[in-house]
This record gives sequence, C-alpha cells and structure tokens, in this order.
Amino acid sequence: MMPSGPPPRVYWTSLIFLLLACCQLPTGAQGQTYQLRVEPKDPVVPFGKPLVVNCSLDCPSPGLISLETALSKEHHSRGLGWAAFRLTNVTGDTELLCSGLCDKSQVVGFSKITVYGFPERVELAPLPLWQPVGKHLNLSCLVFGGAPRDHLSVVLLRREEELGRQPVGKEEPAKVTFMVQPRREDHGTNFSCRSELDLRSQGLELFQNTSAPTKLRTFASEAHIQLALGNQMLNATVVSHADTLTATATAKTEQEGTQEIVCNVTLGVEKRETRENLFAYSFQGPSLTLSESNTTEGTPVTVTCAAGPRVQVTLDGVPAAVPGQPAQLQLKATEKDDRRTFFCNATLKVHGVTLHRNRSVQLRVLCE
Repeated sequence: MMPSGPPPRVYWTSLIFLLLACCQLPTGAQGQTYQLRVEPKDPVVPFGKPLVVNCSLDCPSPGLISLETALSKEHHSRGLGWAAFRLTNVTGDTELLCSGLCDKSQVVGFSKITVYGFPERVELAPLPLWQPVGKHLNLSCLVFGGAPRDHLSVVLLRREEELGRQPVGKEEPAKVTFMVQPRREDHGTNFSCRSELDLRSQGLELFQNTSAPTKLRTFASEAHIQLALGNQMLNATVVSHADTLTATATAKTEQEGTQEIVCNVTLGVEKRETRENLFAYSFQGPSLTLSESNTTEGTPVTVTCAAGPRVQVTLDGVPAAVPGQPAQLQLKATEKDDRRTFFCNATLKVHGVTLHRNRSVQLRVLCE
C-alpha cells in the first residue's frame, strides 16, 4: 500500500504536467485568451549560477502563481498577477513550469533552461618521439568538461592552420581523433587542439580555449648513427643534408678477405640496422727501378717492374709470366736511350673488378 499523506514533490510535478496537458487556456467575457508568461524565456545560463524567474498572468483577476522545478528555489518577490522565484544553483538543463489561476481555470507557461560551462582544459594527446614522413598519424584531442555538448567542437591546428574540426561527444573526458599525414617540412612544427563553445545562436559569444603546443619530429636529423667493421667500432663523422644523414668513417684492417660492416641508426625508441659485406685487399706497388738511372753508352741496364702478391705487372707492354712475379727488361745503353721513359702497369682483380696502378721512370745516358 502507498503511505498516506501528500505524494513526494517529484510526483506532484509529474501530476501537474499530466493534468495540464488536457487544460484549455481560459477566455474572458469577450472571448479573450489569457496567457502566463515565463521570463526569461528559454535562457542560457552559466553553470552553478543563480537565476531569477518571473511568472506573470495577464488576466483581470489572477490567482496564486507557483513554479514547479527540480532545482532548488526560493521566493524572490511577488505582486498582483506575478511572482518571481530565485533558483539558487543551476547545474543542469531543466524545464520550468509556471502555473496560475484565471477565473478559476488554470493557466500554465513553460521555459527551458540550458546550462553552459567552459571546458576545464583541452589537451593534445602525446605525440610519438618521431614520425616517418608520409605515414598516417592519428592525433587525439582530449576535452575535459564543457556544456552544452551539442554546441561544443574541437579543432586540430598545425601552427595557426586549421586541419580539421569535429563535434565533441558525450563521454568524459571526450576524445576526438584526427588523421594527418606529416610532411618533411612538418619537422619541429607545433600542433595543438582548440575547443570552441559556440553560443552565438543563443545571443552569447564564441568561447575558445587552446591547448599547449607540441612539436612533431618527422625525420632523422636527430638520429644517432654507429658504424662497425666486424668487432671494431668506428669513429664516424655524420653530415646532415635536408632529411638525409651521411656517416663516414676510416677503418684499418690487417686481414684480407670478406668482412661485415654494420650501420645502426637510433631515433627515439626506434632502431634500424643494415649490414653489408666488405672485401679487404692489399694492392702493393708497383715499383719501377733502373739498375743505372744515369749511365754511359754501352753500359748494361736492367729495368724491373714489381708489385705484391696476385698483382699482374706489365713492363712496356710485356706482361710478367704469372701474377705476383716481376717483369724485367735488359738493354745496353745507347745515345738513343737518353731520356727514354719506361712504363710499368699493375692490375689486380677483386671480386670481378679490375684495379689499375701505373708508374714511369726515365733513363739518362751520358755521351763520352
């Protein structure tokens, strides 16, 4: 069984709305229709602020005027045909119902309160430590608070350029995601989020709030490069040009044959590595000698062209018998041999590539 006595306040409000839905506005002797005005009509008010609501009847003999609302209220002032009520703490959208009597008939008026509040803050979610150029990136704006949400949107900014705009959802905090494709020139560029509470249609203003800017890093100018030859770490010199880094190092090795060179690039938490085989070889010489560089006519002279192992030498067009052996030329000096130039050519084949080195020497013959 329901307890005796008047029902709670919430039931009264629902009951009044139900009864008044069937009521007709009273008319005067001349067929005039009376109205109950609620002022302000459909106001937009700041969150938590008080509001004074005036209910007024325009009939000749108005009766008692009351206000029904779920908000806390108190009587503010009243007079013949009107009553004002103070709502002490407006924290949410709600409907107001004023009612009064005209010629023993009930008249009602309605007003809807819309509460607005600025977002507490807006933030750009953390960016990656670095972002590859041309790869899609999702940037998220976080909006804390703010109402009404159907008048609230968020804008993604690149410096001052607007990249996108989306409405803010009902969740708290609201997360709005934009997809961008960073360019090379975006390295070091500030990105930020801006919330916009647009109440101009309500007779107010456009209220904006912008997050702290965050720099985007898009290419490898801040990368760390290491070079290693086998187990030997190399002291590399790194040169930057646009978005390209070039690392150069000088290495010494005493062993011939294939060795592995490793290049490691570290940028933020990302690492890249590449490996290549390096063939080390020794190419000695050639040396070109004369047994007598200054001689007289009739003196025997030996010309020797030599180089290291596996090197094929050729002396004045005549090759040595096998690679690694010297080539020699013997002659008796004559007047015609004065200032004669001898040429030694050395070739070494390394992995299908032929390398060349040359040397020349001049003979002086003195006439007696």
